[in-house]
Amino acid sequence: MPVVGKLISQLALPVALMSVMASARVQAEDTVGARADRCVILLHGLFRSSLSLKPMQWFLDRDGYTTVNLSYPSLLHPIPELAEDVITNSLRTCHARGAHKINFVTHSLGGILVRQYASVQPIQGMQRAVMLGPPNGGSQVAEYYGSIDFLSAIEPMAIRQLGTGEESIPRSLGPVEFELGVIAGGARDSTLLPGFPDEPSDGTVSLAEAVVPGMLDFLQMPVTHTFMIWNPKVMHQVGYFLEYGTFEREM
Repeated sequence: MPVVGKLISQLALPVALMSVMASARVQAEDTVGARADRCVILLHGLFRSSLSLKPMQWFLDRDGYTTVNLSYPSLLHPIPELAEDVITNSLRTCHARGAHKINFVTHSLGGILVRQYASVQPIQGMQRAVMLGPPNGGSQVAEYYGSIDFLSAIEPMAIRQLGTGEESIPRSLGPVEFELGVIAGGARDSTLLPGFPDEPSDGTVSLAEAVVPGMLDFLQMPVTHTFMIWNPKVMHQVGYFLEYGTFEREM
C-alpha cells in the first residue's frame, strides 16, 4: 500500500472516534432506560478486531443500548466454528448484563456469522440486525484469491468459505427470518485490481453480493468497504433501523 494510503488508513479511526464524540446526543433518561434491556452485539469483519467497531459501539452506548463487542480469530477457524464461539459468548454476556432483547450490527464477514448461527439454532429474543457490506451472495474477491494455488496453503479457511463456489457458506444459507437491514457501499463503479468487482460496489463487495432474500430494507450509500463502519451517516442509519425497522430516506 502506498505511504499516503497507509497514513490515511491510520488516521481514519482516530478521526472517526473524534467525530462520534463531537456528534454525541444527549439522551432522555426514559429513552435510555427503555433501551437498556436491548443488547446490540457487534461483529467485526475478516482481518479486523473489535477495535474497528469501537466508534459504532460508543455511538450505540450513547443511544442507551447495552453493547457487546468481542474480537474473534477470523483467520484461524472455519465460519461455523467462528459463529458458534463468538455469538454464544456474546449472548452469554448480554444475558449476564440483564439484556435479553438481542440485536446485531455487523461488518462484512460478521453478517455471515449471524446467518450461519441462526440457521443452526434460534436466537432467543432476536429483534433486529444491520449488516454493513455483507457478502450475502458470496464474494467474487474471496473466490478469486481462494483459487490461486500458491495462496491456498496460507489463506484463512473463512476466505474460501466466503467465495461463490461449492464451498460457499453464504450461498448455502437460506433467506433470513429476522428483521434485517443491509447497508451497501456504492462508492466505486469498477476497480483495476484483479479479482475485485467491475460493477458498482464498495470496492470489495458489490451491491448485488450484499442482497439477501428476506431482508426488510436495503440502503446504498456512497461509502467504501473499509471505512463505512466509521462514517457518521452510516452510524445514524444503523441507529434508525434498530429503532424503527427501516432506514431513513430523507436526511
